[in-house]
Amino acid sequence: MTTLTTPTTPTADRHRALRGVLRLDAAASGALGLAATAAAGVLDTLLGLPPALLTGVGVFLVLYAGGLLVLAGGRTVPRGTTWVVVLGNSAWVLMSLGLVVGAWEQLTVLGAVVVLAQAAAVAVFADLQWATGLRRR
Repeated sequence: MTTLTTPTTPTADRHRALRGVLRLDAAASGALGLAATAAAGVLDTLLGLPPALLTGVGVFLVLYAGGLLVLAGGRTVPRGTTWVVVLGNSAWVLMSLGLVVGAWEQLTVLGAVVVLAQAAAVAVFADLQWATGLRRR
C-alpha cells in the first residue's frame, strides 16, 4: 500500500495552527453568544447583568463566531486580519475587566466570576492567535 504525503512548511503549519485556534475561538464565542441570547431573561438575575446587554453581546458573539469561521476557512489568514482579531480580543479582555470594576455593585459573585473567566479564555485565544499567526520565528 502506498501512502502519499504532502510535505509541509513552517508557514503552512502555522496557518493550519492559526485556523485551528480561530475555529476554537469561534466555537467558544458562538456557544457563549447563543447562551447569552437565548437565556438573557434568566441570566440577568444570576449574573446581575441587564438582559439588553446580554442579548446585545450574545448577538455580537454569534456574528463574530461566523466571521472567525469564514476567516479560518480560507487558504491563508492575512497577517493584517490576524492583527485585527488579536487586538479585538485584547480589547474585549480590557472591556471585560472594566465591566467588572465599573459594575461591581450590580454584578453577583457568579456574574463577576463568569465575566472574569470568559476574559481569561479570550486572553488565551489572543495569545494563541498571536503565537500561531503573528510571532516571527
